[in-house]
Amino acid sequence: MTTPIPVPTERAILITGCSSGIGRSLAQGLTARGHRVFAGARKEADVQALRAAGLEGLQLDLDDPESITTAVAQVLDATGNRLFGLVNNGAYGQPGAVEDLSREALRRQFETNVFGTQELINQVLPVFRAQNAGRIVQISSILGFMCLTYRGAYNASKYALEALSDTLRLELRDTDIHVSLIEPGPIRSRFRENAYREFRAHVDIAASAHRDKYAAVIARLESHDDVPFTLPPEAMLRPVIKALESSRPRPRYRVTVPTHVFAPIKRLLPDRWFDRLLALLSD
Repeated sequence: MTTPIPVPTERAILITGCSSGIGRSLAQGLTARGHRVFAGARKEADVQALRAAGLEGLQLDLDDPESITTAVAQVLDATGNRLFGLVNNGAYGQPGAVEDLSREALRRQFETNVFGTQELINQVLPVFRAQNAGRIVQISSILGFMCLTYRGAYNASKYALEALSDTLRLELRDTDIHVSLIEPGPIRSRFRENAYREFRAHVDIAASAHRDKYAAVIARLESHDDVPFTLPPEAMLRPVIKALESSRPRPRYRVTVPTHVFAPIKRLLPDRWFDRLLALLSD
């Protein structure tokens, strides 16, 4: 039996999707708390911006296996082959009715939100096992346990992320490696801006049976107004700190009023009643 590698006092944490919004806020907040944070971003320009802001930025593209391998190697080289936490924040949303989503559009959504994320986890797990310690924090969504219309690809990717996380947590139950899901509702970010770009790129609006209803989708994606109960990205810091630092972190942390409200409602209402409620919210 090998002797576990001791966990250093200065805990190294790798975060994906740090170019803006939640990821950047987490990188800044955890750095201020004394952790050594490696802030991953897909574009080199964003990496340079992170470094200019005083963060340890590195290039990490979840769609590219080579990029994932290189980033993990860079982190482990910088920390003496040690890592305490992985925060999987990198993701985007592909809007569109399910019947309008091509195989390629769905594949792209899953490459980033699921496949790349899981590949990254698999690459750091041997380090966690050698230490017999580590934290995996998955940034999920309210749409990881309930669905809204015209968000099918994103809904499906977050449901998949939750299933993989729940399974992994069971498989790691005999270790000191913990998996936590963070389930936010609306958080202020560039999410809609990025989603609108993907919507235009992958949905043939004019040919769709949903083209009349897409006017409302476009209005929502183009709007810069916050939907009700929207919180700033800083609201994500507290639950992530709990998931990383608690001696016994919870499997799930819910953020924003809608997430706290709809989780119990889903358990209590019959499916058809819940569908009617979701239909009202989607319109």
